[in-house]
Amino acid sequence: MCDQLTTDMASFDAAEKRTLEKMICMRCNARNSQKAKRCRKCGYAKLRPKAKEARAA
Repeated sequence: MCDQLTTDMASFDAAEKRTLEKMICMRCNARNSQKAKRCRKCGYAKLRPKAKEARAA
């Protein structure tokens, strides 16, 4: 049981890392790789890091 929980948490951490380590286009909001210099969808050069926490409403 404990081994299964450890495996599940490791896969969750990996999935969270894949999701959060992105750059977001400020024009079209497309997700881009962390190394991207331009948006893969629209070509816009202004990218921002994906927010690690949800914005306050």
